[in-house]
Formats: sequence, structure tokens, C-alpha cells
Amino acid sequence: MCGAAAAIHAIGAIAELELGVPVIAAIGVAENMPDAAAIKPGDVYTAHNGITVEVQNTDAEGRLVLGDVLSYVGKKFKPDYMLDLATLTGAIIISLGHEAAGVMSNSESLTNLLKEASASSDERIWEMPLWEEYSEDLKSDIADIRNVAGRAGGSLSAAKFLERFVDPGIAWAHIDIAGAAWRKKASGTQIGNGPTGYGVRLLVDLAEKIGKKK
Repeated sequence: MCGAAAAIHAIGAIAELELGVPVIAAIGVAENMPDAAAIKPGDVYTAHNGITVEVQNTDAEGRLVLGDVLSYVGKKFKPDYMLDLATLTGAIIISLGHEAAGVMSNSESLTNLLKEASASSDERIWEMPLWEEYSEDLKSDIADIRNVAGRAGGSLSAAKFLERFVDPGIAWAHIDIAGAAWRKKASGTQIGNGPTGYGVRLLVDLAEKIGKKK
């Protein structure tokens, strides 16, 4: 829920600062509890945008909710820019540790804006590839796509999964904050393990830069 918390506080700060750029925050909230109707490995469901998804791993459930949120926002609001923040994969921690978030985007201009916001906010990001080859392991024999790939490039195949829910023409970036959102020592403090609030400053600075660009 660190991504949702960052989005909520970022939009509050953007409104308070009156940055002059319209921003919508959408939060995907679902109770993750087992019962008789819970999704099981091998189930296939139809997502918000009509894509069928084979669930091979029920622990990769956050991306199912997030995909529907991306589809909903894209179709209802048709934004110029769309970003998601999520503690999506442990793989990004293997790649970057707790020092930076991984960014995967279909837009070079949005990535550049994020890099500028990262520099001014001191919330580090690192651009990761979004090559089509990472979609190969998401192919399913019984659905349009499956919710997990192999171990290699786990954060990248997860981003390719999410990309399937982004409407054409929308500049989108996925920010995997699994490492940056929770550190052994919170940035700039002497406290121990805990959340960092990563993403709030990054999003606020990004909104400011987009506002100035317009």
C-alpha cells in the first residue's frame, strides 16, 4: 500500500501548493482474503479492458488490481500522462536494492521529466528497459496473457504485463518502489526499519514541471 499512500499524499500536496495542473489520483483497494470464491492457480478472468488473464501465481495479485486501475483511468479520463507507483516486485530490490525505484516507460519525454523531478526531489529513480522480448514469457495457452513470467527480469515482465492495460497514445510510466519505499534505515534519519514515504516529493516535483511545461 506504499504506492497508494504516496499517491494520496502527493495529490494533497499538489492541491495545497496550487500548482495549476489537473491531476487525478486513482487508488486500487481490495481486501486480500481467502474464501470459497478466491482466485486459484489456473483460473482465468476477464480484466477491465477485456483481456483474459491466466492466474498462475496468486501471490502476484497486486498487478491484477493495478491493471484494472490503469485501464479504468485511461478510458474514463484519457490523461496526457499516466503513472503508477507500486511495491510490485521483489526483483527490483535484487536489481537496485533500497536506494532507488525502477522506472519503465513507453515515453522518453515522460522519462526525462521524471529524471528531472528525481534530481530536484532527491528521490532516486533508475530507468529500466521495456523491451518487447520481456513479453514472451507472459504468453498463455488458455488466455491472452498470464500474470507471471519466469524468474529472469521479473520486474521488467511485470511492467510489460501492466503495459497491456494502457490505452494507445497515453504516455505512461510504471515506478516499482518495492525497494525504495521500505529501507533498513529510513533516508535522512537514524531510525531503523520502516517506510520512507518515497514517491511523494517525486510526484509533486513532476506535477510542478509538467505545469511549467504547459
